[in-house]
Amino acid sequence: MSTNKTGNDTGSIGNYRWAICALLFFCTTINYVDRNSLSVLKTTLQGALGWEDVDYGTITTAFTFAYAMFPSVIGIIIDKIGVKKALACALVVWSLAAAAHGLVGTVLGFVIVRFILGFAEAANFPASIKAVGMWFPQKERALATGIFNSGTSIGVIVSGGIVWIAVHLGWQMSFVAIGIVGLMWLYFWQRFFADPEKQARLGQAELDYIRSDQPQAQQALKLPWTTLMRYREIWPFLIGKLITDPVWWFYLFWLPSYLDRERGQNPLNAGIWVAVIYTGSSVGSILGGWISSTLMKRGWPVGKARMTAMGLAAIFMPGSILAYYADSFAACVAFITLATACHQAWSANLFTNATDLFPQKVSGSVVGLGATAGGIGGMFMTLLAGLTVQWTGNQQIVFVWAGLMHVLALALFWFWFKGRFVQIDVDTPLDVSRTHVGLALSGAIVAAAGAALAALVIGNWAYLVNVVKITGAVQSIVVAAAVFLIGVALFYASRPKKSAVR
Repeated sequence: MSTNKTGNDTGSIGNYRWAICALLFFCTTINYVDRNSLSVLKTTLQGALGWEDVDYGTITTAFTFAYAMFPSVIGIIIDKIGVKKALACALVVWSLAAAAHGLVGTVLGFVIVRFILGFAEAANFPASIKAVGMWFPQKERALATGIFNSGTSIGVIVSGGIVWIAVHLGWQMSFVAIGIVGLMWLYFWQRFFADPEKQARLGQAELDYIRSDQPQAQQALKLPWTTLMRYREIWPFLIGKLITDPVWWFYLFWLPSYLDRERGQNPLNAGIWVAVIYTGSSVGSILGGWISSTLMKRGWPVGKARMTAMGLAAIFMPGSILAYYADSFAACVAFITLATACHQAWSANLFTNATDLFPQKVSGSVVGLGATAGGIGGMFMTLLAGLTVQWTGNQQIVFVWAGLMHVLALALFWFWFKGRFVQIDVDTPLDVSRTHVGLALSGAIVAAAGAALAALVIGNWAYLVNVVKITGAVQSIVVAAAVFLIGVALFYASRPKKSAVR
């Protein structure tokens, strides 16, 4: 009888990899509790510190900007120093930043700690997706991603408990408490996580199973983001994140006010229904990952399995539109639950595309770029939703928009890949002779669009301040600057090089 490196029977495949998935789930839950703490304590803080809505908007914008701008940089760092060290450092920083909320009392103080929180929390998804790529064979990655990604919904639900701490111990202690919880998780991360080849608790049979589609441990590779952007395989992922991530942001930030203002629910009832909706979205996250993983285990090609799962999620997203026009409140909640569940099912498979199309050793950088794209889209969505409510008095246009973006992204994926996903070889020098002209042209167009948008914002600054307050106006110029910088990045990436690999 063969034995593994710890002397145990290797005849059966163990389940240690699912313990790693559980660690990532709890980390993601803590991540969302920390980021959602400010919104659930908004009323308390406004009463205690005398905030106006514009102050709250300024503080949230600081988080959004940091969370959108830094994932691409952090992704490169994760690929360079490894998942364990990178996520541990990030969690220490964001836990300390979360606790520091209880030590500041000015708007500027909250802006600073919120910015640091957004910067550090940007590491969660690039690190988690890379960890899944390390610990799971391809046919199980979407399911593992769906499970840990469901922590986003659980975090939103659990964050309601922060109000109880604030009532009984004070709002300062509520922030300190969530910071302590993050540091407690760090103990288990340090004890149980390691590269599979270095984890003594892992049986040889399970290690062989994990490595069944990547038999050799992958070495770190220095691959600049400018090189990554030359690969045509990355663009459906980036564009998909850009146009579908904002749908989640829309529900996250605007759903409670919609249920209150347009559906007549008081804040308490709205909170209960939000919990119901996000419970459904957790189920969708896991189910979406399970579908593609199950299809692959039955012999389906990876592209067909992923596209099927993404297609099933996308075709039900127009439920968002039906939710707005439904007369019955129960039907409205049901359709919104369906839409959020389908988004999370989509997200579980979209995230996994990063490891389907790119090797694990650069997945942190790829997911980081995707997170930046999604963050920029989320900033645009926040502005769009605010302007729409101000101009029309309702959220009708945004609900229609939210119902169509996934269908558009699905069409892009089908047009681009035709259902066939093939992982690229980043170790082979990239032929840039046919890519730099297209990138340069795209960069010039995007940069020009950003400059035009900035000019439009500056020219109508007084109007924007009047309509969406100073925070909305600032966010408008930030979005314009982000679009311009994307164009500059594309143009920079188009420069001819002798070799794309270092």
